[in-house]
Amino acid sequence: MQAFVAVADLQGFAPAARKLALSPSAVTRLVAGLEEHLGARLLQRTTRNVALTDVGARYLERIRRILADVEEAEGSVQAERSRPNGRLVVSAPVGFGRLHVSPVVSAYLSRYPDVSCELRLADRIVNLVEDGVDLAVRIGHLADSSLVARQVGAMRRIVVASPSYLKQHGEPKAPEAIVAHQTIQFGATADWRFVRDGQELRVDPAPRFITNSADAAIEHAEQGGGLTRVMAYQAASAIKHGRLKIVLAEFEQPVLPVHIVYPTSRLLSAKVRGFIDLVAEISDWRFGT
Repeated sequence: MQAFVAVADLQGFAPAARKLALSPSAVTRLVAGLEEHLGARLLQRTTRNVALTDVGARYLERIRRILADVEEAEGSVQAERSRPNGRLVVSAPVGFGRLHVSPVVSAYLSRYPDVSCELRLADRIVNLVEDGVDLAVRIGHLADSSLVARQVGAMRRIVVASPSYLKQHGEPKAPEAIVAHQTIQFGATADWRFVRDGQELRVDPAPRFITNSADAAIEHAEQGGGLTRVMAYQAASAIKHGRLKIVLAEFEQPVLPVHIVYPTSRLLSAKVRGFIDLVAEISDWRFGT
């Protein structure tokens, strides 16, 4: 189409070829291929010049609009690649999202006024493509997938208790000592896992309190309810202010990675790239490392 418009505007294959930086024979082949595709002659060719046929004149009017639309569409895509705009959908775990992803979203919206954002919090793995999610924050080792992953932090799994509880009951010095303590189970997994001399060690305490809420488990631990095992970020504030203390640190499992994942694409959109860059700029998601 571009070759045909150039020939029509410049009234010749040679000047059109110079404009398009192609050989005259290449331009001739392009126009001939277009005519063959349409099943109609668009140009009358003579040894001196070329002229539009009636069909060619009507076609030229229409494809000028088409090419203008294409140029506008390409321009909008290039602008989006260079400046974040549009709608960004972010998925994150409930607790981590509330405490650490939500502040990034607020800063992101302040920095990029042309973007609107939806933050979806759920403690399950969402399908980014099916659910229309641009990027997700995930804690833990990733299963093989077609997603692109960028590590942005690391997370310890820790055992904590209140100083008052430890003063009254003593501090466990080995994982096996947990069974003699009051424990608080957060989540569905009853066994607590540790590492000693490179080997995994499992302990099965009999919890006095079971909950699916990290906040409830931590609050009960702060009140002297016993030992609980949580993610480092969940107890970070209580540890910082002295309400909880980490025990058995030398037996912890290796840290879990924190990733931002997004669907594979040859070109990363500006809105996703801007969010990832902002996490690196204003957040420290290396909890306890």
